[in-house]
This record gives sequence, C-alpha cells and structure tokens, in this order.
Amino acid sequence: MYYAAAVTADPTTWTSTLLSGLKYTLILTFLGMGVALVLALVLVLPQVMHRRIWVLVILVRAIVELVRGTPLILQLFYIFYVFPQFGLQLSPVTAGVIGLGLNYAAYLSEIYRAGIQAVPKGQWEASDALGMSWGLGMRRIILPQAARISLPSIGNYFVSLFKDSALCSTISVTELLFAGQLIASDTFKYLTVYTIILITYFVISYPASLGVRALERHLRLDRPRTDRRARGGRIWSNGPSLKLPSP
Repeated sequence: MYYAAAVTADPTTWTSTLLSGLKYTLILTFLGMGVALVLALVLVLPQVMHRRIWVLVILVRAIVELVRGTPLILQLFYIFYVFPQFGLQLSPVTAGVIGLGLNYAAYLSEIYRAGIQAVPKGQWEASDALGMSWGLGMRRIILPQAARISLPSIGNYFVSLFKDSALCSTISVTELLFAGQLIASDTFKYLTVYTIILITYFVISYPASLGVRALERHLRLDRPRTDRRARGGRIWSNGPSLKLPSP
C-alpha cells in the first residue's frame, strides 16, 4: 500500500500520514470556501439587481434549488465520475474543491440575499440621492453593510465546510479521515486511530465555533455601541447622535 512503509502499530509513526491528511483537509476547506464566497455573489446579484432579467433570475433560482435539493456526496460523485464522460477530467482535489464550493455557494447566496434585503431602504435612497449608479451604490454602500450582517452566518458555514470536507474521501482525496482509514486498515487500531481523528476535528472546529459566536456578539445589530465620551454635549454612537440636556 501507499502508506505501508510509514504505518506501524506504534501511534507515533502515524504523524506524517495524519498531518498530510490534515493538510488536504485544510486545502479543501479554504479553497472550497473561497470558491463558494465568489460563486455565491455571482448567484445572488441577478436576484437583487435594480432591473432584473427574469430569465436569468429563473435560471439562478433553478441552480440554487437543484444544488440545495441534492446530497453533497452525490454532487461530488457527479463531478468526479460523470464529468469525464463529457471530456472534463478532474483530479480528486480539484473535484472536491469544486463540489464543496458549488454546494456551499447555493446556501451562501441565500445568506447574501437575506443580508442585502436587511439593509434599510433608506440606504438605497441615500445612494440614489448621491447620484450613484446601482453598481456603485451596491459596492460602496449596500454590500459593506450586508457583509456585516451576514458574517456570523458565513462563519458557521465555514466550520461546517471544514467537517464536510471528510466526504471528499469518497472520491479518493486522502484527507484526514481517509488517511485515518488507511492507517486503521493496516494496523487494526480502530479505536485509537478514529479517536485521534475525532479529537483533531474537535480541536480545530470548536475554537472556530467560539470565534464565530464572539464575532456574532461583537456585530450584534440590535445592541447599539456607544462611545460614552461626551464631545460638545453629544454622545457618539453607531446611530444618530443624541443631544444631552443642559445641566
């Protein structure tokens, strides 16, 4: 086997194999999320444009619902095993990145759309009053606010994608779980191997989840952040300034 020279019954000899698997897990996670973030923006823009092209909107909605309505593992199989029949041969890692990115883009596009729709209507009117085009107003005024609203949800999906990357083992990507399976099949140390993998996933995903929660508290929109240093009889906050009564 590929790992026969490195794998023995001694757990200390598994380090290089597991680290190699972890490397591919992180590659799938970060590249897949990068694809998802960009592709989700492509999917959401036709749905929020000022002048919608309904054929394009229907096509985008069909793609989103198709991806959301089918299992991720089936999408990975389709990309890796079916695409070559149409002349598109992809490596396991490339197919994994595309599959994860496409799947999560469908969900993130809904997060983007909800974030854009949550921006107060007055912000759109302000961009019109400043003479901005739809694209310029979207880029400079709407999207920054929508990103702030959507960021905690995006963080949660990032953690989920890290765990779902294990599904890429089904298309021969030697990520962390698949590396553990190779070790376990050679050594029969199933309890030890899978416990190590479980702890590794938890040690990475749990602090990331705590970070997302902290970010969500920091960005909470229903709690105004106020700078209580009075300047000229005013309290400066993220909302309208309030005039203090004279003593």
